[in-house]
Amino acid sequence: MSGHSKFANIKHRKEKNDAQKGKIFTKLGREIMVAVKQGGADPENNTRLKEIINKAKSNNMPNDTISRSIKKASGEAGDVNYENITYEGYGPGGVAVMVVCLTDNKNRTAANVRHALSKYGGNLGTTGCVSFMFEKKGQIVIEKSDDIDEDELMMAAIEAGAEDMNTEEEGYEILIEPDMFNEVNDTLSDLGYKFLSAEVTMMPSTMTELGGDEDTKAIEKMLDQLEEDDDVQDVYTNWDR
Repeated sequence: MSGHSKFANIKHRKEKNDAQKGKIFTKLGREIMVAVKQGGADPENNTRLKEIINKAKSNNMPNDTISRSIKKASGEAGDVNYENITYEGYGPGGVAVMVVCLTDNKNRTAANVRHALSKYGGNLGTTGCVSFMFEKKGQIVIEKSDDIDEDELMMAAIEAGAEDMNTEEEGYEILIEPDMFNEVNDTLSDLGYKFLSAEVTMMPSTMTELGGDEDTKAIEKMLDQLEEDDDVQDVYTNWDR
């Protein structure tokens, strides 16, 4: 097992109300649509689609909603014009920020991201200005339970292809190379473990601490504004909370 995990710091997470969950499902549906256009509607032959399906399930997106999204995307795939763009920059206190978007209007999205960053004391940077601080990793967080034998879970994960496991207060974090994510996900799902989250994410290699309440409030508001944007799929930071 490795040193202290930073999974709680990777993404801006909070309890979601019904309206927020609806927005998440809409964004996941858009990801499904783009994945189907790029690689077809069969998740067994489309690794990216399978990753998104696993991510959707970990966000409690109903199976019939996932199926409808795939079916709809299959019929409309030729009309999809979304582009995947990642914006990089800095938030309050110099926190590194990566904003992953799917957009049909780059000018609108860039302006919105730039505004959200600058409004709260940050700035939009150039491509590559912060991405070197992050590493792409598969990440599964298993809910803690008295029924779970930690050693058995770690052994099952490692044998399936995982790199490491960290035990945290929130759950068991399993780290995976992206190309092994689906295999590990399927194995642990088949064994009956309950997932708190499952996705291919961007993990920070270094963390940035904020000096006071003012910066903390500013970055929380900035993240809220970014995640409310329909074009924004994911936001990653190296904020050390």
